[in-house]
Formats: sequence, C-alpha cells, structure tokens
Amino acid sequence: MLGLNSSDISEIFTVSFALFAVIDMLGSIPVLLSLKKRMGEISAVQATLVSGILMLLFFFIGEQVLNFMGLDIHSFAIAGSIVVFILGLEMVLGLEIFRAEKDNKSGNVVPIAFPLIAGSGTLTTVMSLKATYHAYNILIAIFINLIFVYITLRSLNLLERALGPSGILVVRKFFGVILLAIAVKMFRGNIGF
Repeated sequence: MLGLNSSDISEIFTVSFALFAVIDMLGSIPVLLSLKKRMGEISAVQATLVSGILMLLFFFIGEQVLNFMGLDIHSFAIAGSIVVFILGLEMVLGLEIFRAEKDNKSGNVVPIAFPLIAGSGTLTTVMSLKATYHAYNILIAIFINLIFVYITLRSLNLLERALGPSGILVVRKFFGVILLAIAVKMFRGNIGF
C-alpha cells in the first residue's frame, strides 16, 4: 500500500488540478454536446481509454523523444508553461488561439480523445509536470482525471441541465485563472536550469 504523506497529497492535488484545468472537461461540455448531436452517442469508455493511453505514452517515452532531439526536460517545461499560460488566457479572455481540426466525420478518437481531451496542452503539461513533481503523483493525477473524464462523458446531458450556459462560462473562467497561476509556477520553477 502507498504511504502518502501530506507532501504527496499536496502534489497529487496540485497536479490533478493542473491537468483538470488543462483538459477542461467542463469547458468542453458545449463542444461535446455539439459533437454528440452530429455523431450520435459518444463512447465514454473508448474516448477515455484512448486519452489515457496517449497521456501515458507521452509520460513514459516523451523524455526519450526529447533526448533524441537534443532537448532537456526543463526547456520543454518552460515551453510547456508558455503553452499552458496561453491556454489559461484563452479560457479567461474567451479567445481561440489554438484551433482544433473540425471534421464532421470524426468519431470518439478524433476529435474527442485527441485533441479535445489529450491534446497538445494536456500532453505538454504531462511532460512539463515531470520536471517539478514526482512521477507516481503525476500517474495518480492522470488516473484521477481519467475517472473525471469518463464520468463527464457519461453525464453530458445532466451537466448541461445542471450548469446552464452561464454556469459553464463561470467554471471555464475560474479554471483559466488557476491555469495561469500554475503556468507561472512551472515557468518560475524551471527558469534557473
């Protein structure tokens, strides 16, 4: 059994919250509902599994890929913190800087699993977090977020009714500010290397 101390719990909470904000399942509800109308039912299991596999692959072999290209984790973390910062700005200001491909024929894998859930922001964040936090805490945070992704995908209609348009907007703005703060922390923690 894992012996979690208060430092581990704090790290798990911080990393989970960072991934939660980047994945932005609540902010994606309007997009997911639109896709559901066009595609029919969304397979929560398939979308969650593919997203998880992408995150884990990037977590485990992302560093080797960086080494092969002659990059270090701290440089990638700084670049990732800039991407995360821009994602936070998008959420707070209501801008669309990163545009996902919009293909009406796409299914649960594209565009839901990638790039909506496990997109460039999420994969960059997973790699960037490795420079600051313990690996097992990041893996626990990924698992926690995948559970939330699954529950959200299964509960789209209920969430739409419960939050309403203004509720979804407030949640999106709130997580945008949190994401900006996390990006600043990631940048500051890696700038000296």
